[in-house]
Amino acid sequence: MRGPIETPDFDALRAAMVREQITARGVESARVLDAMRRVPREDYVPPQLRLSCCDDRALAIGEGQTISQPFVTAYLLDALEVRAGDRALEVGTGSGYGAALLGELAAQVHTIERIEALATAARQRLRAAGYDHVHVHCTDGSLGLPEETPFDVIAVTAGSPEVPPSLQQQLAPRGRLVLPVGPRGRQTLVRVRRLGLDRFSYEKLTAVRFVPLIGKEGWRPDAD
Repeated sequence: MRGPIETPDFDALRAAMVREQITARGVESARVLDAMRRVPREDYVPPQLRLSCCDDRALAIGEGQTISQPFVTAYLLDALEVRAGDRALEVGTGSGYGAALLGELAAQVHTIERIEALATAARQRLRAAGYDHVHVHCTDGSLGLPEETPFDVIAVTAGSPEVPPSLQQQLAPRGRLVLPVGPRGRQTLVRVRRLGLDRFSYEKLTAVRFVPLIGKEGWRPDAD
């Protein structure tokens, strides 16, 4: 007779994930590291992948989408330089994991998911976790949320052929936008800073691979 199945110590798994995958690769922001330890990543992956939730790779979450590799998520959040009072926008909600992390770091979060089934599931998951200041929208993320501007930080978790003009214009003064830019299958993570009314700086950070940003200012659904 088989004995009872032991429940993994997910707190220990997350601590090891942060120590071995994130801190070891140079992410030093205490706030980001604390959020990565605290948010239960296992709750944001499909049930059959819970034991793999802290693996050093992206995981499929359905609808052709993924939850990013833990290091990439932490690196992007670190690059955003999120402050406690910031208003944040995320483009690409997916399972809601990134929105939950932003919910630990920012005062208010709006997150956009174009796939209704994912948006609905993420909304329920975030509400159950008590993130009342995180708001899920189902719309074209490449256009942002002009009715909610300005944003201090904007995180885009899908690759775009170029920086969407609408997202740039929705940045607050001195706001930061971090997104993958480049062809499908391989991009460069870019940090945009708003320096003035129509002045922006652009900084290339690291090579990444994200699913495509589908939308009016991203990729067409039928693009090769």
